[in-house]
Amino acid sequence: FQGTISHSEDQGCTRGEQNIVIYYQKTLSQVYRRGLQAIPLSVDLWLHYISFLKETLDNSNAETGHSVLAAGTDFRSDRLWETYINWQNESGNLVEVTAIYDRILGIPTQLYSHHFQRFKDHVQNHLPKDIICTEDFMKLRRELVVKNSHFDNDGPPGDDVEPGIDLNDPAQIVSEIENMRHRIIEIRQETHNHNENEVSRRWTFEEGIKRPYFHVKPLEKAQLKNWKDYLDFEIENGTLERVVVLFERCLVACALYEDFWIKYAKYMENHSNEGVRHVYSRACTVHLCKKPMVHLLWAAFEEQQGNINEARRILRSLEESVPGLAMVRLRRVSLERRHGNIDEAGFLLQDAIKNSKTPSEASFYAVKLARLLFKVEKSLSKARKVLVEAIERDKESTKLYLNLLELEYSAELKLNEENILNCFDKAVSSSMPIETRIAFSQRKVEFLEDFGSEVKRLMVAYDNHQKLLKEQESSKRKAENGSEEPEGKKHRPDDASLASTQMMGGDLQANQAAYHYNAWYQYNYPTPWNYGQYYPPPPT
Repeated sequence: FQGTISHSEDQGCTRGEQNIVIYYQKTLSQVYRRGLQAIPLSVDLWLHYISFLKETLDNSNAETGHSVLAAGTDFRSDRLWETYINWQNESGNLVEVTAIYDRILGIPTQLYSHHFQRFKDHVQNHLPKDIICTEDFMKLRRELVVKNSHFDNDGPPGDDVEPGIDLNDPAQIVSEIENMRHRIIEIRQETHNHNENEVSRRWTFEEGIKRPYFHVKPLEKAQLKNWKDYLDFEIENGTLERVVVLFERCLVACALYEDFWIKYAKYMENHSNEGVRHVYSRACTVHLCKKPMVHLLWAAFEEQQGNINEARRILRSLEESVPGLAMVRLRRVSLERRHGNIDEAGFLLQDAIKNSKTPSEASFYAVKLARLLFKVEKSLSKARKVLVEAIERDKESTKLYLNLLELEYSAELKLNEENILNCFDKAVSSSMPIETRIAFSQRKVEFLEDFGSEVKRLMVAYDNHQKLLKEQESSKRKAENGSEEPEGKKHRPDDASLASTQMMGGDLQANQAAYHYNAWYQYNYPTPWNYGQYYPPPPT
């Protein structure tokens, strides 16, 4: 902003024509106002603006008042206060000067002691009746009269006392003035002492702020910790105004750090919904346009407030800015599901499957769609169709087989035996690693043992399982002899244990890691059962 302002000033000065000068003055004023709307805590920008107004429009008094309202509680706002006080002094508004000191003496700032000294000078250099209002002056005189047992007439003390009355005794006049000055300072001394204590509590934090301005270079960890500790302190001990001002100061230097915006919004939830919305809006539309978490929290906030269309817009806008994020697509799906738009939720998942860049990504969304169809729409056939089609696209996805089995197990086992066995057969005959196929075969034997309707099927399944075990043993021997690399090393080594241990888990809960978007197929299961202990190995 200052670069734009300097350029405009140079242009305006070189033109020389009055209409051009007026045009650039208006332009400068607009630029200043835009800058102050964006950064209201910028003391330097306020001072430049006030100086500009003094030279041109001559209404800087009002803007000086606005400046201390906007940035006066900043710890480093002393120059603004001094400018405001000097302006009132130049205008001869001594009562207003005292009122300004009454405000600044209670605000923790860097030059707090300097302000108190200047206030004492202000009191010593002017008559009390000139620096405080009439009501306060009369009240103070009455107080001193009572204290000194001095009555100006026979009536009650102070009834006929007017401000500025001349006493016949000059010594009494001087004494009264000095007593009043002393009392005026004494009244503010307690405020100053309290303020001094508040400054000392914040001084360490302020000293730790090495970069109060914005820069694209990351802040050091010590700086970030100092801001966090300072905010926590102010939230616990300060007023709403001071907390908000500190957050605004923090977000000048930490504008690119998502955690601070979220902390600010969470704090404002207890005070103002519009404040929360304003914080999220600034974060998501100006500083963090591609950060997903703050957008998700904003959408959740709007949904809680009943602004469903706004929540949709936020999530859709984020997905357009950063396409391909699973968490965003799933949040859109869950939003529609919560509000009864099941068709739209299904469409979003189908679209995600269609536009997936890898088979594993398509499988991930297929599992989500199958669960939606089965758990919400109560349609087993539609869910089965989705998983079967997904397996055709990704024949080595252990998770698809596991979820299809979970689906089939959820139905009546006696009536659904054929579908369950078909799922086992697909897995066993697939191109997955031998360890994974053994795990499915092992579970097939267990299923037939527990729920099968024909013993012949059980015996056939057992024989096939033994063949797979022999195939695995043969592969291991060849590897030991150096003639062939073991099959387990040709594939992902975690697939075998992943599938086998999942199959042995019993309840087929394949959804425990569903929302770990960076590890869709990573599972940690207990050691698989040694099913061979229940059936002796075939004779050799």
